[in-house]
Amino acid sequence: MTPSAKEKLILASGSRFKRDLFSRLDLPFTAVDADVDETPGEDEAPDKLATRLAIIKANALADAYPDSFIFGADQVISHNGVQLHKPGTRERAIAQLMQLQGSTHDLFCAVALRAPNGSVDTRMVHYEMVMRPLDEEAAARYIDRDMPLDCAGSYMLEQGGIQLFSAMRGDDYTAIVGLPLTRVQDLLDAHGFFTS
Repeated sequence: MTPSAKEKLILASGSRFKRDLFSRLDLPFTAVDADVDETPGEDEAPDKLATRLAIIKANALADAYPDSFIFGADQVISHNGVQLHKPGTRERAIAQLMQLQGSTHDLFCAVALRAPNGSVDTRMVHYEMVMRPLDEEAAARYIDRDMPLDCAGSYMLEQGGIQLFSAMRGDDYTAIVGLPLTRVQDLLDAHGFFTS
């Protein structure tokens, strides 16, 4: 199906970093924050949680934009089986970095596309993130520099957080920022956005 002129693209996000990423696709779109409950379910696996939240975000705007294709995305950090959430405070952010330092953690980033007919399609990217050893002073310096208090894992690779890592193993680095563009492109292709 080729989208009609009235069917627009909506990015269900208030993040300027996700907006900047999406704009690389050179398609007209509107970014709208989707305020949803991100509480994980009991014993919910991190990849399942990321996918569920991406779907919830895409569906959250369906009533307001019934003729639009809506993208939702979410990212979940897991370390030794424990999910890390947005720290909210400087102290908790430093504690998260100290938990992750010198070890490998998993980053799962899911994207969902909701079509006007109500169908939803998803894609997932997984990364292994290898953080360099840090002492608490170095962790505090980084937190004070980037203030990633609303970022799970307490780092922002789109800013100075790249210095915290020795390796990142995955196939789409934009997933680390929160929106895997290769998977977005896959979903757009599947819905005929680039057919004449």
